[in-house]
Amino acid sequence: MKRYLKNIVELNDNPKSRFFAYFIQILILVSIISFSFETVPDLEPQTRILLRGIEVFCVTVFTLEYLLRIYVADKKTKFIFSFYGVIDFLAILPFYLALGIDLRSLRALRFLRLFRMLKLMRYNRAIKHFTRAIVMAKEEILLFLFVTLILIYFSAVGIYYFENKAQPEHFSSVFDSLWWAIITLTTVGYGDVYPITVGGRIFTFFILMIGLGIVAIPTGIISSALTKSVDRKEED
Repeated sequence: MKRYLKNIVELNDNPKSRFFAYFIQILILVSIISFSFETVPDLEPQTRILLRGIEVFCVTVFTLEYLLRIYVADKKTKFIFSFYGVIDFLAILPFYLALGIDLRSLRALRFLRLFRMLKLMRYNRAIKHFTRAIVMAKEEILLFLFVTLILIYFSAVGIYYFENKAQPEHFSSVFDSLWWAIITLTTVGYGDVYPITVGGRIFTFFILMIGLGIVAIPTGIISSALTKSVDRKEED
């Protein structure tokens, strides 16, 4: 029985395991959609009862799935504390917590239900390739993030010296200037804070050029890693 369940639950190449995977994916999407409808104000009581029933059904299935995965796992403790094990646990945790505490805290617990979206990673091959690519390029990504943080701080210091006297209300300190540095380097440019001095505008031009590279670099890193991941999968 354990081997039979393992063949279904752990996504081996057979019709029953594919049906199980599709069924869980559909339930995840249904749960996310029902969660979205729950946020609509002034819902009819009958609608809320229906949404509650959907939530109970989904959580029941997710709980059974989680227990089945623990049952068929060769190393149960390793699965429980693995990435997917933690995600599966967090997907059902808010429901059970809400049963034993003040209902006014339900709003905060709803956020944790978004972890169900991460359950899709287990079943989607494209997401698996992306996750594998992130792991392969983690050193390059960490280095890029470190350099980006340095550039953000450098930008905040630079614009502070150029704009502090002209706009003390927006650039009163380096910490206040960090907001401008972040939205400029990421090329978001909300426009609520912008330089008015000649030096500040010239400095902003160079920061914007650097920002274009900051947006492009991680794309290249991840694209290269995705290509390697796909090639490695084909070789395997």
